[in-house]
Amino acid sequence: MTPTPATAPPATASAPPAPAPPAGPTRPRRLLRAVAVVACLPYLALKAAWIGGSHLGIPEGSSLLDHRVALIVGNGVSVLLDSCVIVLALVLTRPWGRRVPAWSLAFPVWVATGLLAPIMAGYPLQLLARAVTGGVATAADPRREPFLHEWVFGVVYGGFIVQGLALGALFVLYARDRWGWLWRGRTRDLPAAVTGGTPRAVTAVAAVLALFPLAVRLLWACGSTAGLGADRAADRTSDFYVLEGLYVGFLVLAVAAGLLLAFRRARGLPVAVPLAAAWVCSGAVACWGGWMLLASLIGPDEGGDRPARLMILTYAAQMTVGLLLAASGARFLAGRSAAARVRP
Repeated sequence: MTPTPATAPPATASAPPAPAPPAGPTRPRRLLRAVAVVACLPYLALKAAWIGGSHLGIPEGSSLLDHRVALIVGNGVSVLLDSCVIVLALVLTRPWGRRVPAWSLAFPVWVATGLLAPIMAGYPLQLLARAVTGGVATAADPRREPFLHEWVFGVVYGGFIVQGLALGALFVLYARDRWGWLWRGRTRDLPAAVTGGTPRAVTAVAAVLALFPLAVRLLWACGSTAGLGADRAADRTSDFYVLEGLYVGFLVLAVAAGLLLAFRRARGLPVAVPLAAAWVCSGAVACWGGWMLLASLIGPDEGGDRPARLMILTYAAQMTVGLLLAASGARFLAGRSAAARVRP
């Protein structure tokens, strides 16, 4: 793709005209596209096998086998989501992808970023925690069988990490070519008309609401069982604590990045830094909050498997915080674009 000229005007000047669509993707982009597509195939094949009734990678006695309908629905949704990675890889590398409306591309990429970022950060940390603690067994049952064979996690999460790296690189290149002028400059250069009003109010509401899921996640990360279902509390492992700590970090970073943009703090900071943090972290907060909320609502509803009310409220609040911060970020970009286009 034709790169944005180095002399493109800053955000305070009129927006540059859209560059002519390139004849085709460069070799590095074709390679990244192939890597992203190939990385999807093991996951899609495994999920299709489970939907078809195979127990590949699922040990006997696994809780996954107790709820056939939930297994099919969950795997069907995950197949659909991962298939979108292939579509996005094509959009980001084909000439016709430059004509896709901004909103219809930004939203699925934001969702993909939000779903992949905690896995990319969390899985290596989980492996490190397992090496330190000596495994994933629980205090309730040190010899318990995992609900999946260990090789499945390596295949699935390894593929997700490769997908995230390839797709992320493709989107950065695409966004730099098409919209790079939107995040140039430093926070002190942002006009009040762009950051004030609606973005500032929405960000403030999100920051206050975030205190609830942040406090609950922090309690869980520190060992509390408050609000956890009986089975969930008994099945806590080092993986559980790593993820809870990670969700705390994503919540803090999402809110902090939103506040930096909306209130123009850290005035010497490049706009791209809080904007990128808000993009990634709001996606992680919203998408995983929504995914866990969905899993809680369609999952088992008996005995110790029943999700506690506090869990559901926490997931719902987390999802809402992420969506509010994403809406504030979208309004910020739209306002900056509009402000640039009306200036001489």
